[in-house]
Amino acid sequence: MLNTMHSRIIITALLLAGLFSSCQQPIKQKHVVAFYNLENLFDTIDSPDTNDEEFTPKSFRKWNTERYLSKLNNMSTVISELGKDQNLQGPAIMGLSEVENKKVIEDLIQNPKLQGNNYQIIHQDSPDKRGIDVAFIYNPKLFKVLHHHFYPLIIHDVDSGNRIYTRDQLLVSGLLNNDTLNIIINHWPSRYGGQERSIPLRKEAALLNRHIIDSLLNINPLAKVITMGDFNDDPTDPSISDFLKAHDTKENLPTGELYNPLAQEFNKGKGSLFYHGKWNLFDQMIVTQGLANSKNGLLIDTCIIFNEPWLIQQDGDYKGNLLRTYGGRTYLNGYSDHLPVYMILE
Repeated sequence: MLNTMHSRIIITALLLAGLFSSCQQPIKQKHVVAFYNLENLFDTIDSPDTNDEEFTPKSFRKWNTERYLSKLNNMSTVISELGKDQNLQGPAIMGLSEVENKKVIEDLIQNPKLQGNNYQIIHQDSPDKRGIDVAFIYNPKLFKVLHHHFYPLIIHDVDSGNRIYTRDQLLVSGLLNNDTLNIIINHWPSRYGGQERSIPLRKEAALLNRHIIDSLLNINPLAKVITMGDFNDDPTDPSISDFLKAHDTKENLPTGELYNPLAQEFNKGKGSLFYHGKWNLFDQMIVTQGLANSKNGLLIDTCIIFNEPWLIQQDGDYKGNLLRTYGGRTYLNGYSDHLPVYMILE
């Protein structure tokens, strides 16, 4: 009995890292893997244990059922469009951030634009003071979950030493097209309070992320890993380039270091959010060499910032800025302050 249990544990670990694959030959297909910061997808209910009061009907935002349903429809419109330019039918798997709870994700995936994909949800409430979380949705016809785990980020304020309660990092491992894929969903600490105070917090987030990746690479150096999310830093910032060890080219990478396929877009002046007249690329999808330079199974085809004109304000004082749900206190009935990013795997 003990030998049998020990064997099962070893086989499970190997499956998660991608050493074993199905005996069935994979069918050649392309799949969309995406990430989107939904910017404050809150319900209208005041939760006593989180700071969500501004998203209630009596708040200055007048956040009511009508506005909530419109937000859900706008978000589902964007998600349903990802991959259409490549004649693909929406994300097979997708990371989300800034969702308040599981119920808002359930409401999102029940929208008619997404309902046909029968998306399933992986989520847990994080200790974030505002109550915003990361989550993962997937089409069960395309992706089979093997394992998932939420890693808490334990960080402390550089001045007071008090713990800062922030979002977990979510690891999901599963089979896509009969190949093992590991996805990490991130929403790292913001720049609120200034760069000097917040840089050490994102360094700690990068070190935790690197620990998760290294644990997979230690089992299988060719493990296929995508770490994606809102990193609140650009590809050239130390958290990404120095601590996560992600680069803008996949050629001649040192062992264990990562490829950031959108970094070259950032070098061209492109980004996923527009702030003070310039583009930042906080939303990234970074991969291990097992996926960047794969000799069999899943391989990167391309990586894209979804930047459509209808997501941008086309006139007025804020022309060129992203069309958000609110501009300050003014209700705009827009989308998000971030653009989604997605990767096509073949």
